[in-house]
Amino acid sequence: MAALCESFTLCGLGPSGGVGLGGGLLALEPGPDPDHVLLTDRGRTATLFKVSDQKPLGCWSVKHGQIITCPVVCNFETHEYIAVHDDKVLRIWKNKDINLDKVFKATLSADVYRIHSLPNGGPVVLFKGGGVRTLDVLLEAPQQEIENIISDEVIKWSEAFMEGQQPVLIFATEKDGDFFVYVQKLKMNRLHKYKLEQQELSKPLSFTAYIKNQIITLLCLYSNDSVYEVLVPLQQNSEEEEEEQILSQSLILKLSVSGSVLKGTSFVVLDKDHIAILGSLAAPGEESKECLTIWNTKFQTLQTSKELPQGTSGQLWCYEEKFFFTHGKVLTVMMYKCETSSLAAAVGKLKDSQTPDVSSFVNWNTLADEELVVSFQSRQSVALKSESKMTLRSKRNTVAKVQPDTLSVGQILLNLKDASTTVFEDELRQLMSKAQMPDFQASIGCVITALIKRCKTNPKYYPRNFLLHIVETRDLSYSLCPDLMAVALEKKDVHLLQICLQRFPDIPEEITYACLKVFLSISEAYLQRIDVNLESVICYIDVEFNNKEVKTEIVENGFNAELEHDIWDTKITKETHPTADGELCPVGPQKAALLNAVLQSAYSEAFLLPHLKNLPAQQAVLFLRYLYYLYVKCSEKINTTLPGTRSPTISQIMDWMCLLLDAHFTVMVMLPEAKELLSNLHKFVRAQVRFYSELNKIEGSLQELQRRNHQKDSQTYSIEVLELI
Repeated sequence: MAALCESFTLCGLGPSGGVGLGGGLLALEPGPDPDHVLLTDRGRTATLFKVSDQKPLGCWSVKHGQIITCPVVCNFETHEYIAVHDDKVLRIWKNKDINLDKVFKATLSADVYRIHSLPNGGPVVLFKGGGVRTLDVLLEAPQQEIENIISDEVIKWSEAFMEGQQPVLIFATEKDGDFFVYVQKLKMNRLHKYKLEQQELSKPLSFTAYIKNQIITLLCLYSNDSVYEVLVPLQQNSEEEEEEQILSQSLILKLSVSGSVLKGTSFVVLDKDHIAILGSLAAPGEESKECLTIWNTKFQTLQTSKELPQGTSGQLWCYEEKFFFTHGKVLTVMMYKCETSSLAAAVGKLKDSQTPDVSSFVNWNTLADEELVVSFQSRQSVALKSESKMTLRSKRNTVAKVQPDTLSVGQILLNLKDASTTVFEDELRQLMSKAQMPDFQASIGCVITALIKRCKTNPKYYPRNFLLHIVETRDLSYSLCPDLMAVALEKKDVHLLQICLQRFPDIPEEITYACLKVFLSISEAYLQRIDVNLESVICYIDVEFNNKEVKTEIVENGFNAELEHDIWDTKITKETHPTADGELCPVGPQKAALLNAVLQSAYSEAFLLPHLKNLPAQQAVLFLRYLYYLYVKCSEKINTTLPGTRSPTISQIMDWMCLLLDAHFTVMVMLPEAKELLSNLHKFVRAQVRFYSELNKIEGSLQELQRRNHQKDSQTYSIEVLELI
């Protein structure tokens, strides 16, 4: 359940901060420390407040005739403040500065829309033409030319996130009633453009978003009193980067209760099940009342509301479990609570939040189409009878006319057996959007089974992006769709295999070995054309993405240069750039990321070892060389961990190294190219053992010294020399 708690006034507002749209503040942003917020009014002033004390800590203004046009933000790395006035003039100052005329100033070449400051990624500047720069790059040459990407479109909203070590910016634009969504990956310098699916006779009024598992969930508040959800994948096929894709929307909430309708103006996400909406609640025959509401999107219910009789500006912010909104002529702060809404919570059986959710492992491949119908009919008899009444528009009526809401999932899939590819995929997407249907997890498994079955029937058909989208956005398992990875192996879809290895908890050892063999066999030249998730390697790998000399080293280390353009290239040439000292990675970044996914997958040694013995000797040497490289990299750090997200641990690296040597030790000893590697590995491990042995001795000596110090009177003074070595 959710509840609104006590409230208090943070500060009064000036003449420009009145109620109604166009009033209020320019923005409210988090300050440099917890419990601090930065207020920017619609004029010349920015103020830093400590919320709990309800008092200002600093106030800065530009001179008369100038207007702050971009909300003031804090650079969390330097604790400096950044503002833009008159669209192009950038100002940077610190707490001790008083007069903004005397602080750092830079005049830019294009108008700024917004500056987003990320805790670990630094400030990111979004220009009105769609160009994006980090603040560091911008300050190197303030007058640098900024590209105009969106032409006649107008930016309506923007937000920035950190996905691992990579800043990601998303912004929405509008042109002639059409809305577009752009996603910019700053480190990769990639921009993706999407078109938002139109809703009849309505348009989006407000946006908010959050990021999880490589997926941006964009929520849109529409003028038809509804909230829609849009899933935007971060990973994109290189072939589709130039194409403008249409993002489909799913209705998740209708803002009506007991005949009253909420006309929302702004909203924020509180957690996975709750959103807060500020707007006017109107009942038939009654005057509308402005109020703050909290809704549960899981059960589609209004949880709580608070009437605001003095009116608002329609703006709502949320930081540290506090709402900030204008109420009359003051800025009000209101605390709230959100608890997980579930039957388990009601009876006190809620799982610990630290316990990961485990998917249901069901082998749906053993069920025929007719059995699916019977299975789902029997399951529906014990499921909730009141299914959601939400219906999503379909642009094609070919199949929709014969699919009433009462049909089971199995019956729908049977009806779609002979449908065209376009209709088939559209209907499956529509089926998946019904989040309230019974046995939702099992239904997704059936959808994948239907897609794989069509792939086997028609070898030319392979819905790569559709499958990738399902795996990235749903909690699946190998048991739920056992043929998926087999088809991906057949199609050499390494990106899908990587995602499956990262997300499936129950992959058989035979499939894990098959993935390893494919990753080691495929050529670096081919992998450079594939979009692979590089989060696990981008922070430590010792190769550069666009350096031709390094590419040559990788090819000479691992592959024959004459076969560079072939997909399959298992012949390994004599090395000219040894990597036994760990200076260079023996594989490229794409292959390293794929191998890391294998290293982190679950397995049993007893079942994996027989398969690993079948790995070709040259591939085994290359794999061992990479494991040795990772081992050296881990040992460079005090905490023996690799930087970045989803990087393998030293325990995983050592386990795989031991397993590989157990499977191929005799072959390794006989191969000339492996002898030096084994010798270097032996020397390095022996040095590590000696190092930790000496550390143990030092630890014992320090403990003895500490014991002696505790035994002595603290009033006495003495000097002792302790010889450690």
